Amino acid sequence: MSGLTVRKARRTDVEAIVQMLADDQLGATRDSGEDLTPYLHAFGAIDQDPNQLLVVAVSNGAPIATLQLTFIPGLARRGTLRGQIEAVRVHRDHRGTGLGSRLIQWAIEESRSHGCSLVQLTSDTTRTDAHRFYERLGFVASHTGFKLHL
Repeated sequence: MSGLTVRKARRTDVEAIVQMLADDQLGATRDSGEDLTPYLHAFGAIDQDPNQLLVVAVSNGAPIATLQLTFIPGLARRGTLRGQIEAVRVHRDHRGTGLGSRLIQWAIEESRSHGCSLVQLTSDTTRTDAHRFYERLGFVASHTGFKLHL
């Protein structure tokens, strides 16, 4: 994939990001590009937070993959800084090309360069293909997550 770059997302990328978020079985029930207002509001908050990095992989000027990387300071583990990877999506036309692996490796290196000693992510329990993908990249299933919708 020549010409591929990873860069910080721009406001003009939000629509393409939302389309990628909505383009799977789970995302289709949660995300929609019909009204970008809440996404643009969230983008503004992410863009202003120095501990948040929303990126896109771009080919031929178009976003074809995305993820959000959060740097989380904490007291646990001797005050370690963690990199939290969220919302990894690859455009349907580019799945199976190795792009997802390249993007995750980019996030790992970015976390390392920020001083993180741990990179973590969560994945919905129904995403068994994603679980195998992350395990192939060296991630270990180590915790059980809980959510409370407010």
